[in-house]
Amino acid sequence: MKENLEIKAERHSGLEQTEDKRTKNHLLFCEHPHVYTLGKSGFMENLLVSDSRLKELDVSFYKTNRGGDITYHGPRQIVAYPILDLELFFTDLGKYMRCLEEVIIRTLAFYGIKGDRLPGSTGVWLEPNVPGKARKICAMGVRCSRWVTMHGLAFNINTDLRYFDYIVPCGITDKSVTSLQKELGRIVDEEEVKIIVKKEFGNVFNAEIIPEFVKEPV
Repeated sequence: MKENLEIKAERHSGLEQTEDKRTKNHLLFCEHPHVYTLGKSGFMENLLVSDSRLKELDVSFYKTNRGGDITYHGPRQIVAYPILDLELFFTDLGKYMRCLEEVIIRTLAFYGIKGDRLPGSTGVWLEPNVPGKARKICAMGVRCSRWVTMHGLAFNINTDLRYFDYIVPCGITDKSVTSLQKELGRIVDEEEVKIIVKKEFGNVFNAEIIPEFVKEPV
C-alpha cells in the first residue's frame, strides 16, 4: 500500500516512471483472531460489552480508518483485502463497492444461494427485502487514497456467529447475520471458497490472478 502511494505521488508530480515503478495490484486473504473493528463513521454504542467482558471473551477491539461501523473478524471467516490502483480500472468508488459485492454474489451462486444488495447498505445480503428474514453474509468497508484501495470484505463461511451478539453489526439493529455454513447446513471447505472468490474477482475486475507464495520464516 505504502509503495503504491509513493509511486502515485511521483506520477502526479510529473516524474517519468520506469517499468519497475508501476503500481502493483494485490488480492490478499487472511484470517484474524477474534477482533471487533470500528470504522471511522461508527459509534461506540454499537459495542455492547465492557472492556472486562472483552478480555473474558478473548476479543480485541480496534478503531480503524475504513468506512462503515462496527464488525467482527475471526476464525473460519474469509477476509479479503484488495489493494488496487483504481486508475488502472475505473475511478468510481461506488462502482468498486458494487463490483466487490458482485464477486460475493457470484460466489454464493456457485453454492445455490441467491445473494443480493440492500439499497443504502453495503455488503451482500440474503432476502434483504423480506421483513424478519434479511441477513448479511458478507460485510464490506474500504478506504481509498489517491485511488489506491485498502481494507475490504469479511465473508462468513464457518464463522462462530455468537460473536455478533456482542455488537450491533454495521450499526443495523433490525437485521441479522448469517454464514455459508448456516445456510447450507454443513461445514464448508474454506479453501474451495477462496478459489471461487479469486476466480470471480478476476472475472468481475477483468484481471488475471497470479498466485504469489510467501515463504514461511524458518
